[in-house]
Amino acid sequence: MNRVTGGSAQGVSPLAPQAGGFPDPVLVRNASGKGRFVLVCEHASNALPERFGGLGLSAGDLSAHIAWDIGAAALAGRLSALLDAPAVLAGYSRLLCDVNRPPGAADSICAVSDGRAVPGNAALDETARQRRADGLYHPFHDALERILARKEGAALVSIHSFTPVFGGRARAMHAGVLFEGDNPFARSLARALAREEGLDCRINEPYGPDDGVLHTLRRHGAGRDTAMIEVRNDLIGDKAGQERWARLLADKLKEAERDGGQDEKRR
Repeated sequence: MNRVTGGSAQGVSPLAPQAGGFPDPVLVRNASGKGRFVLVCEHASNALPERFGGLGLSAGDLSAHIAWDIGAAALAGRLSALLDAPAVLAGYSRLLCDVNRPPGAADSICAVSDGRAVPGNAALDETARQRRADGLYHPFHDALERILARKEGAALVSIHSFTPVFGGRARAMHAGVLFEGDNPFARSLARALAREEGLDCRINEPYGPDDGVLHTLRRHGAGRDTAMIEVRNDLIGDKAGQERWARLLADKLKEAERDGGQDEKRR
C-alpha cells in the first residue's frame, strides 16, 4: 500500500477484512470506548494502493486537501481518548471513493477536485465504480453500523477539516458546525464554540446540507444527537494544534450534551 508522508493512520486496528482488494478499508480507535459519543472520520487517510499509480497525481497533490482532510484523523484520535469514544476512520483516500457520498453520486468518485483533474478517475465504467463501492463504501458503513448497534443512545459526531483557500477564495473562519433540521444538540455545540473568545465558528459553513456533506449522519443518525464539525486545516496541522482543538472540542461537546442532548430532553 502506498501511503504518502503523513497519510498513515497510526495506533488503529482493522475492523473489517480485506474487501474487493482493499485491505483494512475501515479502521477504528478505542472500539470498546464507554463514552456516549461515537466519532467518525470519513476523510481520515490519503492512502492509495500501489496498483492505482497515485491516480495520475503528484505526491504533492496526494498530500493536499483534495486527497484527505488534513489533521482530521489525528484530531479524531485525540477526541477518542479524551471522550473515551470509539472513532471509525476510513482507511483510504476519498479520491478512490468518498464514503461520505452515496455510491453513484457525481461526487462519490471525482474526476476533478478543486480544479485539479484526477486522471485515474476519468471514464470509469460501472464495474470499476461498483468495485470501489464494494471495497470501500460498504465496509465502512457496515462497520460504523456495528459500532452504533452496541451503543444505544450514542451521539454521532463527524470530524472534518477544510482548506483555508478553496476555489481561489480565502476562508477566514476557524470552524463550522453542520447540521439540518431541528437539532438542539448541534445548535448548542455551535453556540458553545461561538462563545469562545476569538473563535469564529459558524453554522453550516463552509458547507451546508445542500452540498451533500451530511450523508453519513443522514444514514446513521435517525433518532440520535448528531453534528458535523469542520476545523480549518492549518489550525490542526501539527500536534500542538491538534491537542488544543481536541481539548476545546471535547469540552464543548460535553457542554452541548448537557444543554441540548436528546438524553437530557428525555429526563
